[in-house]
Amino acid sequence: MGQLSRRISPTTLFMLSMNAIIGSGWLFAPLYAAKIAGPAAIISWIIGGFAAILIAFTFAELSTMFPVAGGTAHIPQLSHGIFASFILSWIAWISSLIMTPIEVQAVLQYASLFFPSLMQMENGVPVLAFWGYLWAALLMVALCVINIVSYRGLMRFNFIICVFKFSVILITIFAILHARFIPANFSGLVASTMSATGWQAILSAVATGGIVLAFNGFKSGVEMAGEAKNLAVAIPLSTAGAVVACLLLYLGLQICFIGALDPASLKNGWQHLNFAGDIGPFVGLASGLGLILVFKLLYMNSIVSPLGAGLIYVTSTARILYAMSRIGYVPRFLSKLNHQRFPMWAIVVNFLFGMLSFLPLPGWQTMVNFLVSAMVITYAMGPIALMCLRLTLPDEKRPFRLPAANLLCLLAFYCCNLFSYWTGWETMSKLGITLCVGMALFLIAYLRGSVEIKKNELKSAFWILPYLFGLMGISYLGAFGGQHVIPFGWDFLIIGLFSMGILYLAVKCRAALSSAKVAEYLFSGSINDPVPAVSHH
Repeated sequence: MGQLSRRISPTTLFMLSMNAIIGSGWLFAPLYAAKIAGPAAIISWIIGGFAAILIAFTFAELSTMFPVAGGTAHIPQLSHGIFASFILSWIAWISSLIMTPIEVQAVLQYASLFFPSLMQMENGVPVLAFWGYLWAALLMVALCVINIVSYRGLMRFNFIICVFKFSVILITIFAILHARFIPANFSGLVASTMSATGWQAILSAVATGGIVLAFNGFKSGVEMAGEAKNLAVAIPLSTAGAVVACLLLYLGLQICFIGALDPASLKNGWQHLNFAGDIGPFVGLASGLGLILVFKLLYMNSIVSPLGAGLIYVTSTARILYAMSRIGYVPRFLSKLNHQRFPMWAIVVNFLFGMLSFLPLPGWQTMVNFLVSAMVITYAMGPIALMCLRLTLPDEKRPFRLPAANLLCLLAFYCCNLFSYWTGWETMSKLGITLCVGMALFLIAYLRGSVEIKKNELKSAFWILPYLFGLMGISYLGAFGGQHVIPFGWDFLIIGLFSMGILYLAVKCRAALSSAKVAEYLFSGSINDPVPAVSHH
C-alpha cells in the first residue's frame, strides 16, 4: 500500500500552515465578529488566538513524537484505542471535509458582487444559486486535480499564493488605516468588558463570528507530519508559530476594519451594521473609500486566498481518510497512492462528499458554526492524549517538549469545551446527529470484520460518550441558544468542573502502550496493521 515520503522542509510546512490558516476567515470574520461584539471583537481575537496557541502547542509535542500522516486518526488510537480513535477521526474527517467547500463558498460569495447569478438570498442569508453550484463543482474539481497531478506543482503553487496573500493583507491594513481611521468607533470597547451581556457577545463572537475557524489551518501541520523533515523545528513552527503570525495579521485587519467604518452605518447599532458591498466586506470597504488599487488586489485575493487554503485542506483531509483506511475504519482502496505518492482515491471520495455538504449547510456562516462545533472536539484530543502519553511513555523521545504540560493541557481542554458551548445549542444538536451516524458506521465496520475491538479498548473509550453527550447536555441547558437553565457566568464554572472531571476520567482510562508497540506502530502505520509499510524516502 505504501507510505508517504518525507519531503517537506520546515519552511515549506510553515507556509503550508499559513496558507491554510489565511483562508476565508479574514475576508468575513472581521465583519461577523464586529456585528456580534462591536469594537470588543478585538478582545475576541486575542482570546481565540491565545486558546489556539495553547492547543497548537499540545499537538506540536504529539506530532513530533508520532510523525505519521493523518495524525488526528492515529494519536487517539495510541492513547485510547480503536473506538475512541474512530469517533474522533470520524468527527475530524467531517470537519476537515467541510473546510474546502467553505473556502469555495467564500470565493463565490465575493464573486457574486459582480456576478449576482451565483448567489441568491434566502431568509436574509446568501446561498448558492444553480450557477453557483456549477462553479462550486468546477472549483472543487480543480483543487483536487492540482493535488493529484503534481507534488512539485502543489508546493510551487502554495509558495506563490502564500506570498501574494500575505502581501495583500499588509497592503490592505496600511492603506485602510491611512485612508480613514475614526477613533470614536472604538468607544464601546471598555463598556463591553464591564457588563455580562458584553462578555457574552465577546465570547459568542469567538465561536460564531468565524474567529476559531480563522485559526484552523494549523492542524495541516499535524496531518502532514508524516511527510515533514527536521520535526523538532517543523512541527512547532507550523502549528504554534503559524498561529502567532496570523493572530498579528488578524488583529491588524479587525482594527483597520472597525476604524474605517462610516459612523452612519452604525446608527442602528453594531448588530445591524451594513454598508454598500458588505456581502464582501473588505472589497466593499475599499470601494467606498476610493482605494481602487486595494479594491482590485482584494478582489483578486478574495479568490486566491480561499482557494489557496482550500488546496491545502484537500491535501490534509485526504491524509485523515488515508490514515482511517490504513487502520481499517474505511475501505482499503482509500489508502492507495498514485505514482506521485498522493492518496488519489481519498481525494476523489472527499470531493463527492464535499459537494453534498453544500446542501444541508447553505451559506458561509451556517457552515462555519457547524464546523467549529465539530472541529474543537478533535482539538480536545490534543491535551488529553498528551497527558496520557506522558504517563504511559515517560521515556519516549520528544523532539519538542511542552513545559508546564499538566496546567496548559487543562487550560487548552477547557478552551475547547468553551468553544463548543459558545457555538450554541442549535449547532451542537447537529453535531449530535453526526455522532450517531459515526457510531452506526463503526458498528457496520465492526460487524463486517474491518475492525476488531477488545474488551480493554472499550474500557479505554469509557470517557468519550459521557464527554460528548455531556457537552451537548450543558449546551441544551445553557445560555447560548439553550434553555437558560444554567445562567451566563455559572456556565463557566460548570464547564470548568466538567472539563476537570472528563480529563481525569480520560487519563484514568488511557490505553496501556509499550515502547515496542510504538516502534511497531510507526513502522506499520497502525497497531492493527501487520503489513510492513515501505520505508520513508
